[in-house]
Amino acid sequence: MATHSIELGPSTLRGYFSRDVTPAVTIDSGDTVRCQTLDAGWGALRQADPFASPVSFQPRDTARDFAHALTGPIAVRGARAGMTLEIRFRTIRLSNWGWSAGEALPSQFDPRLGLGSGPGGPPPVITVPTGDQATLWALDPGQQQGRTQSGLTIATRPFLGVVGMPADEPGIQSTFPPRFCGGNMDCRELVEGSSLYLPIAVDGGLLSLGDGHAAQGDGEVAGPALACPMERVEIEIHLHRDLHLKMPRAQTPIGWLTFGFHTDVNEAWAQATEDMVRLMSELHHLSAKSALSLASLVVNLRITQVVNGVRGVHAVLPHGAIGGTQSEARS
Repeated sequence: MATHSIELGPSTLRGYFSRDVTPAVTIDSGDTVRCQTLDAGWGALRQADPFASPVSFQPRDTARDFAHALTGPIAVRGARAGMTLEIRFRTIRLSNWGWSAGEALPSQFDPRLGLGSGPGGPPPVITVPTGDQATLWALDPGQQQGRTQSGLTIATRPFLGVVGMPADEPGIQSTFPPRFCGGNMDCRELVEGSSLYLPIAVDGGLLSLGDGHAAQGDGEVAGPALACPMERVEIEIHLHRDLHLKMPRAQTPIGWLTFGFHTDVNEAWAQATEDMVRLMSELHHLSAKSALSLASLVVNLRITQVVNGVRGVHAVLPHGAIGGTQSEARS
């Protein structure tokens, strides 16, 4: 299998999804892609002083690229709408700096904002906050630690907040809301060693990724997580022609995950539960009724994020939670 590299530049970075974008690279199923990603606010990949006002990445067209900086897209030969793309996260390595903030960016709370004018005018441009609007962090990937200038430290657990593909819709599509084909899911469990399964909506798939997070709690309650660039991302991509999903799924170090996305968190958890019941039925040869009954005993519902307009909930089936076998007629 081949290994491909994507260099950061105007043709490989953009702040939106679109089915009409020229791919940065075209690969075969089973190939590996190595790349770098910027933080959501388009800061430079590395900063000479992590605690100084961040230098921005250039060039950037803020009229077009107002949202999360995404690397890609990656086209997969033979990918067609209705198939599934599996992304295996082999390496996610932090750069040397990041930022967090105690106040969410306005656009992250409004599900109506796309790339056109939002309520009261055009949408705000995501930039790295400075001064008293943000906390800057020095990141040490070797020690797996983040440190503020005042000396506070936290453990890092890096993942990518945005991994997704465009929907089969014309024009430019916002990076803010998560969708059935991925996007801004902000799921903290998609760390190294995880596999994410996404429904494909357009031929080629056109996978993009970015919005690196050095650390985040479930919910991402302040708006941003600890946003950061990624010095090295390595993903292995597989096309599943006969797997047909309605929503994303993931196999992670903690267990299987299913997702729900909706402006109403009650609808989101219902979606996640429905797909988990379907997954449990497939994995353990259970009827839907038996799978639902077991889900109430072993499945954990967690709030993925509440700040992207479209809320996220993921259902977790821990590894080893169900053992043994059972024979029954499936409904």
